[in-house]
Amino acid sequence: MPQISQLAETFASQLFWLLLTFGIVFFVIGKMMLPKVVSTVDQRDKSVADDLAAAEAARAAADEQEEAWRLRENAAREAAQKRVGEARAKAALATEKTLAKANAKIEAKVTTAETKIAEASAAAAAEIEAVAADAAQDIVARIAGAKVTDADAKKAVKAVLNG
Repeated sequence: MPQISQLAETFASQLFWLLLTFGIVFFVIGKMMLPKVVSTVDQRDKSVADDLAAAEAARAAADEQEEAWRLRENAAREAAQKRVGEARAKAALATEKTLAKANAKIEAKVTTAETKIAEASAAAAAEIEAVAADAAQDIVARIAGAKVTDADAKKAVKAVLNG
């Protein structure tokens, strides 16, 4: 076969060109392209690591700010509760003072009214005694035909009313 006999002649030349092509490809890819790809990957990895570090620092700062905000909020809430307590105490004192004044006015009015009622009761009792004494004099004069003095009639009416 003629192809096999040519194999020895062409094999050396094909092997030469194979090694030359492999060497060029190795040199171009290995020495020119690969370092650029590796440096790009390294830069991306560094960028991602820097971004993660910045994010972690931002999260830590946010946590610190949140904790500070919570402390301020709790302090403000305590201050507000203290002010509410003080306002309630002041309102209670003011209410007590107002109630005391109102009670004093009401007590004065009640005392005045009781005095007027007592005076009116005394006046009514005196008037009732006078009317009863007059009625007793008239009844004794009509029934018994005797005349009773005003003093005796008043004494008899007082004895019946008091006793």
